[in-house]
Amino acid sequence: MLNENIRELRKQKGLSQEELAIKLSVVRQTVSKWERGLSVPDAEMLLSLGEVLDTPVSTLLGKTVIASEPDSLQALSEKLEVLNAQFARAHELKCRALNTLCISLAVAVALILLALGMIGESYLDWNFTNPEYAIAGTMLHGFEWIFVRIAPFILIAAITGAIATRKKG
Repeated sequence: MLNENIRELRKQKGLSQEELAIKLSVVRQTVSKWERGLSVPDAEMLLSLGEVLDTPVSTLLGKTVIASEPDSLQALSEKLEVLNAQFARAHELKCRALNTLCISLAVAVALILLALGMIGESYLDWNFTNPEYAIAGTMLHGFEWIFVRIAPFILIAAITGAIATRKKG
């Protein structure tokens, strides 16, 4: 809502992200983040945006609320608080998903290593004159050879990722 309004109003004024950024004394990446919904401008910046885009802040936020100046600042701060809470929740969900992925990857690598350890090199005793056994044995040996060399790095990265993304507090 806010991000789409900023982008649409900027385009209606014929401004590029760079030009809008210069008028607001921010970097272009900041405007880009606002328009992609990755961050929101603070209350003062919303007022500046409204001035530069010649639009009321209530229109930027998606509603046409008629209120006195002190009330509009209060309403604006409440809306920003809601937006920040939404961003925090989205960030928390992403961290949780990444944590689950890292833990799953670590468990999968450990299980595959365990399975390869239990199999040992018993496949080398297969009758390789049979083409099917030869292909299967060669593929298994190739997989084992590569996996055993990269598994420690994957396992360390997965454990590090799981620790880094765990919920704190």
